[in-house]
Amino acid sequence: MRTPEIPPAVAEASAWFGRDLQTREAAWVFHLTQLHCAELDAAIRAFQDARLPLTTIEASQFALPTLGPQLRNVRDELLEGRGFVLLRGFEVGRYARQAQVIAFMGLGAHLGVPRSQNAKGHLLGHVKDLGLDVTDPNVRYYQTHRKLEYHTDSCDVVGLLCLQTAKAGGESFIVSSMTLYNEVLRRRPDLLPALFQPYPTDRRGEVPEGMQPWFDMPIFHWHAGRLSCIYVRQYIESAQRNFPQAARLTPQQIEAMDLLDALSNDPQIHLSMAFRPGDMQFLHNHVILHSRNDFENWPEPARHRHLLRLWLAPREARPLPAVFAPRYGSVTPGARGGIVVRGTRPTVPMEAE
Repeated sequence: MRTPEIPPAVAEASAWFGRDLQTREAAWVFHLTQLHCAELDAAIRAFQDARLPLTTIEASQFALPTLGPQLRNVRDELLEGRGFVLLRGFEVGRYARQAQVIAFMGLGAHLGVPRSQNAKGHLLGHVKDLGLDVTDPNVRYYQTHRKLEYHTDSCDVVGLLCLQTAKAGGESFIVSSMTLYNEVLRRRPDLLPALFQPYPTDRRGEVPEGMQPWFDMPIFHWHAGRLSCIYVRQYIESAQRNFPQAARLTPQQIEAMDLLDALSNDPQIHLSMAFRPGDMQFLHNHVILHSRNDFENWPEPARHRHLLRLWLAPREARPLPAVFAPRYGSVTPGARGGIVVRGTRPTVPMEAE
């Protein structure tokens, strides 16, 4: 196996420590003003009046005269800065579900092109406990109340809109994968080559035509002068259990994942945030891993924890190596990421399915 090129430590804004940001919300929370909210309200009504399809929504169809230019700064912060932003102040409780969805997708269209999140072609995801069995190989972890390990989604940018919070738990945790890289380089440089080797990763039953039910993907990639990360340990381990023909992980690869997980769970390194209804969190997957705590729902189904999710492909995104294509479908910025199989048709479900 060819020895991978090991890049130097990352010295960019994307390499941050949670301890430095936890008490500095002003650095990463963007507060929507009354004017911004009025613009969102007007854009929602204009989109409804035009009866345009949500499956093809574009920024030009969702005018935000003042907020729109500021969202370009948000996009720049995501792609070239810290890699995450929390937008706060959207009065989500004022709106019916369709209007909530239009607001989120319309705002998201100013950041990137929406991508399918599953084989059903859902451009809008519902992060909600559906009472499913996580041991089912076709169930995705976000459809349960279980704690999620630190991971990336299969897109450039992931966005979440909080509709309702849980009775207890459900906090969001994020960590800079660039800081994780720097820490491995500092503490255990002998393990870095293992992180640049392929890891078979389970597709969880959503298999594009002509592909295997898993894809082989290194955790770290050095390409065009940028370091990128893609990591879902739960699906790496399920590939080892479910597909004997997939390559077996080496002891060094397992030890490297153990170290990544230990570092991610260090409260000095990660950042925690408790969502409020109306909060919108956007993360750049290539430099951020995210997680979620276990949660307890309210007894009434109507009050259950519920988030909407977008997978976005910014046209201004970084170049990615060809090895991403089997998972992302393409490496062309603005037209990559998501999950597409035979028969997939874009749709925008208003409720969890």
